[in-house]
Amino acid sequence: MNLTQTASLANQMKARDRDMIPRFLIIAMFGMMAASLALVAFAKVTGMEPTAQAALPEIVAERTVSFAGDRSSGIILLDENGTEIASSSANKAGFIDVVWVAVMRERKVQQTDPTAPIRIVRREGGRVDVIDDTTGWNLELIGFGQDNVAAFATLIDAS
Repeated sequence: MNLTQTASLANQMKARDRDMIPRFLIIAMFGMMAASLALVAFAKVTGMEPTAQAALPEIVAERTVSFAGDRSSGIILLDENGTEIASSSANKAGFIDVVWVAVMRERKVQQTDPTAPIRIVRREGGRVDVIDDTTGWNLELIGFGQDNVAAFATLIDAS
């Protein structure tokens, strides 16, 4: 292959690449991105409340628990009387440690009491949530796997 053939192929590739995505589609895509950003910025600046959010299902059971321990020795959950009811070192309960890290981080960011209790709630339909009333933080335990949800769901049933 000589130099003129290579140059010809390069020119063909440039022309082909230019025609793969029409210019007006690229401009439209960036226009939509800019419009979305402008709408979100407007909503934030004017303090608009979120709309069209589904209502949460009613709470049918709940239990208040507290965290204790640390990452090296394991995190334990204590009931209202201070009795250990679960441990992150127990079989398939390591998710307790993950939730503890998330709760402690949010409490550190908001500078709230790190020893305050959390609520584990079961909602209508069987959904289980972890709620930290001191920060307003809420973790919906859906999509984390059956064993991870069970680490908390069984605590509601044991109360």
